[in-house]
Amino acid sequence: MRVRPSLLIVAVALGAFFAAQTAVGSPPPPPDTQPAALDFQQVAAATPVKPATPKPFRLAVVRGELGLSDRPGGPATGSIAPTTEFGSRQVLGVAAQRRNWLGVVTSARANGRLAWVRRDQVAIARTRWSLHADLSAHTLTLRRNGRKVHRLKVAIGRPGSETPTGRFAVTDKLAGSNYGPYYGCCVLALNGHQPNTPPGWQGGNRLAIHGTDTPATIGTAASAGCLRAADADLQVLMAKVRLGTPVFIRA
Repeated sequence: MRVRPSLLIVAVALGAFFAAQTAVGSPPPPPDTQPAALDFQQVAAATPVKPATPKPFRLAVVRGELGLSDRPGGPATGSIAPTTEFGSRQVLGVAAQRRNWLGVVTSARANGRLAWVRRDQVAIARTRWSLHADLSAHTLTLRRNGRKVHRLKVAIGRPGSETPTGRFAVTDKLAGSNYGPYYGCCVLALNGHQPNTPPGWQGGNRLAIHGTDTPATIGTAASAGCLRAADADLQVLMAKVRLGTPVFIRA
């Protein structure tokens, strides 16, 4: 098809006109109105994300005489009763699982060692509460779902009888008056042991969180290894935590 010369001249002239307009800074054509993928990513990044709620801690409720093994699937090397030596129901903190075996925290083992029990021989319960002791700060923090609910000052083990560190669990909730005025209102007994009791000590080697008849020692290193707190703080703990609640103690 033959193009008429007059039309060709008009097309060239128009092209030159638009080129000149661009050269002197005329505004560019409007951008694409469709949002780019990056825009969606920026919006998503700016949207606050609610943190996931931590899983509750599992507890193993002992229903009868329970065999304890040193490893998953291993032979029983001991046993525990359905109640503690203080008469409470035996509830063990679960710290690990290997197939159908649970690694539990118990006073029948040394600090830092788990006993292993068959999953089908215990009842499983759960708690969202936990206790966290910071020995360097002389504090104990009660948490629910990982969030701080209550923080209190505590006395810790004196030099030579330092409070052991590690993961423990509450085994008993006891009235302090049953054991003497130096325990204050309340005792949260733990499964842990104090391997370095002071010379001449007659109070046993079990760790606990308890009250005191010398409140001036709270916040200092003054105990035989237990954590001492004010009665008002202990009453909060007694009301919130259940048997088997995990207790994490760090230096």
